[in-house]
Amino acid sequence: MQKRLLLFDIDGTLIHSGGAGVEALKRALTERFGIKDDLHDIEIAGMTDSGIVISILKKHQIPTTADNIAAFLDSYVHFLSLELPRRRGKLLPGVLELLEKLKTRKHLVLGLLTGNVSRGAQLKLGHYGVWHFFEFGAFADDHHNRNELGAFARARAKEKHGREFSADEIDVIGDTPRDIACGKALGARTVAVATGTWSREKLAEHHPDILIDDLSDVDRLMNTLGW
Repeated sequence: MQKRLLLFDIDGTLIHSGGAGVEALKRALTERFGIKDDLHDIEIAGMTDSGIVISILKKHQIPTTADNIAAFLDSYVHFLSLELPRRRGKLLPGVLELLEKLKTRKHLVLGLLTGNVSRGAQLKLGHYGVWHFFEFGAFADDHHNRNELGAFARARAKEKHGREFSADEIDVIGDTPRDIACGKALGARTVAVATGTWSREKLAEHHPDILIDDLSDVDRLMNTLGW
C-alpha cells in the first residue's frame, strides 16, 4: 500500500496533562525571573513552547534573548517532570487503541507535529506510556512558529524512510485552529479533533478536511481516513 505520514499534536489531541504544563511555566517564571503570574492572558493552546515563553517575557518587559528563552525552557522542563506525576492527567479516549492499531500498519509512518519542546514531548508522552509509538517529530526547538514545523517533520520522514512524502500523503491531526493552519501550510489533509479547549463548532469555522468529536471510534476512523 502507498505509504502515509501521520503527524500528531500532543496536548488536547493525545493527552490532557491535568494542567502540568501551565503550572510548570508559572514555576519557571518565578524561579528564573522572580515573577509570579497566573498567565491567564497568555495564549497557550496551539502555541509553541518557545512562542509562549517569548509572549511571557515580552509581557514582563524581559529581553527575549536566546539565553533568556533557553533558561526559561530549561526550568520549564525541570518543573514539568515534577508536575506530571502530581496531576490527574490522562490519555484521551481511543488514543492507545488507535496508536496500537496504526503501528501494525506497515505503510503508515507515525510522527509528532507539536508545539512542545522535544524534552517536554518525551516527558509527557513517556509519562502516559505512548512515546515509543512515534518515530520522530517536529518540535518547538525547531522553530517558534508552528506553521514552519511541517517542513521539519517532512525532512525527518525523508531522512528516516528515504523518500519524499508528497502533501497528499500527509495527515496532520490536532485539536486547535493552529493545528489546522499548520497542516494547511504544509498542504496536508487536516484532521481536527474536538477534545481540547476548542469546540467542534469553533473548529469547523477553520475548515479542516475532517472534523471529529474524539478518537474513540477507532475502526470507523481508520476506515474513513483510509489508514
